[in-house]
Amino acid sequence: MHRQIASGLVLLALAACSPQQLANDVTREAAESVIVPILSDVLPGPQAQGAAVCVLDNATPDEQRMIARDVAVYAGSSTVQNVLAIATRPATLACFQTLGITSLPSQWTF
Repeated sequence: MHRQIASGLVLLALAACSPQQLANDVTREAAESVIVPILSDVLPGPQAQGAAVCVLDNATPDEQRMIARDVAVYAGSSTVQNVLAIATRPATLACFQTLGITSLPSQWTF
């Protein structure tokens, strides 16, 4: 009886993970691995990690896919510009403030 319940729960959990959600999660993780080094150039490690989440939360799915293309290589100039553009959006700036990042570094120029 317990084995049937456990099997049912496993199947239910697997059904909750759609292929599209899995693809979105992989893209987000890849994009985060690109964004953190960019932000680490101007923010300390923990702040860069938190700021990356802010950037990802305010990036469109297309923007996340474009950023993720630079996974495993150093981000190109267009990727850096995209990250910085997302970082200067009002919602992203508000997210930064919740992390204690009250101003953008002067190096973040376009």
